[in-house]
Amino acid sequence: MGLFDKLRGGSDDRVVFLGIDGVPYELIDDHPDVFENLHAIAEEGASGQIESIVPPESSACWPSLTTGQNPGNTGVYGFQDRERGSYDTYVPMGSHVEATRLWDLATEDGLDATVLNVPVTFPPSSRIQRQVSGFLSPSIEKAASDDEVRRTLERYDYAIDADAKLGHDDDKTAFIENAHDTLEGRRRVFEHYVDEDDWDLFFGVFMTPDRVNHFLFGDYATDGEYAAAFLEFYRELDAAIGAIRDRLDDDTELVVASDHGFTREEYEVDINRWLEAEGWLSYAADADDPDGLADIADDARAYSLIPGRLFLNLEGREPRGSVAEADYEDVREELIADLESLEGPDGRPVCDRIVTGEDAFSGDHTEIAPDLVVVPADGFDLKAGFGSDTDVFSTGPRNGMHKFGNASLFTTDADVTVGDDVNLFDVAPTILDQLDVDADRSAFDGESLRAD
Repeated sequence: MGLFDKLRGGSDDRVVFLGIDGVPYELIDDHPDVFENLHAIAEEGASGQIESIVPPESSACWPSLTTGQNPGNTGVYGFQDRERGSYDTYVPMGSHVEATRLWDLATEDGLDATVLNVPVTFPPSSRIQRQVSGFLSPSIEKAASDDEVRRTLERYDYAIDADAKLGHDDDKTAFIENAHDTLEGRRRVFEHYVDEDDWDLFFGVFMTPDRVNHFLFGDYATDGEYAAAFLEFYRELDAAIGAIRDRLDDDTELVVASDHGFTREEYEVDINRWLEAEGWLSYAADADDPDGLADIADDARAYSLIPGRLFLNLEGREPRGSVAEADYEDVREELIADLESLEGPDGRPVCDRIVTGEDAFSGDHTEIAPDLVVVPADGFDLKAGFGSDTDVFSTGPRNGMHKFGNASLFTTDADVTVGDDVNLFDVAPTILDQLDVDADRSAFDGESLRAD
C-alpha cells in the first residue's frame, strides 16, 4: 500500500489495466513456465479467451475496448478510414473517436486517471490526470500531456513504439534488441507512475507484443530460428506484469487483456488485386500508376480497405458510384459468392466467414462502415493495395497475423467470470464496475463480467 493510499484511508476501489496488444490466449495457456505471473493472476481471480471485434485491427479494437462500443459508435473502423462522401482516406487519431472513453467516465465521476500508450489517443487529453498518447504520435514531446510527463519519458528512454522496419531484415537481431529496449522503457515508466500512487485508474498498454508477433510468430509456430527469442521476449513481458502486480495493494484490482489474437501468417492476400482480376475493380484510363481510391474508374463495382473491409461503389454514397441502390442486395450477394469461392495456393478457402456491415456495426457513425467484412481463415492476411503490380497471393517479411477469436483476459478479481461469450466490449463496463462508477449501462455493447 502506497503513502497516498494510506492517507486517504485505503477504502477506494482502484484498477490497474495492462494491455498486451495482440497476445493470444493459447500462447499464455500453453506456456505456464514463460507466463508464471499471468498464470498466478488466473489462479487468484479469473481468465479466459475472449473474442475481438470485426475487423480485428488495433486501430479499431482499442477505441472499442476503451469505450465498450462497436465501430458504428466509435467511428473508427481501421488503420485507414475513408471520408464521408469522398474517395479520400485518413488515418484515425484520438480526435476521431466519437464514443466516450472509460477514463473520461471515471474522471466525470470524480476519479483520477493515468493513461499511457493507448493506441488511437493522439493528441493527449488535458481533461484527465496525465496521459501519454500511443503509436502514431509524432514525438515524445507531443505525446506527453505536460512537461513533467515529458521529462519522465525522456529520463527512462521511453519510445512511443518499437521500430517495425527492423523486422523486415532477414537478420532479426536488431529488431529483437529494439523490442526489448522498447519494452524496458515502457516498464520503467509504468512502474514510475504506478508508484506515484495518486490515481484511481491506471491504464497502460504494452504494444510491442504486436510487433514481435508480426515478425516472429511464424518462427514460434514452426520452431524456427527465432522461436527461443520469441518466448524470451514474452518471459520478460510477464516479468514486467509481475513487477507491477507486486506494487499493488489489496484494494486495487489488476486487469490484463489483449485487443485481438494472433496466428501464423502464410500468405498476404491483395483483395483489390483479386477484385480487379475478377472484374469488380477497374482504374481510370488516365491513372498510369493507381495508388488510391481516387484512381478507381466510374464502372468499378467494389473496392477494399484493410483489413478485409469491402465496399460497393454505390450510387449516391460514393462520388462516382456505379451500383444502383435498387441493385445493392443482389450485387452484394454476388460479391459474397465470389469471395466464398476464393481459394489460396494451397486450395484452402481464404474466407473463414463474411459479415455484413449491418450485422457488425450499429450506431450514429455508420456512414463509413464497410458493406462486408471478411474474417480470414488462419494463414491468410488480407491486404488492400491499389494497382496491378502485385500478385493476389504473396509472401513478405511478416509471418504472424491478427486473429479474431483468441484474445486474452486475465484479472485478479475473483468476482469476475470469463465465460464462453465474452468479447472486447465487456472490458470497459467491467472496469467501471470495479471502480464503482455509475455509468449508463445501456450505452455499452457489452456488459460487466462481475457478479451482481
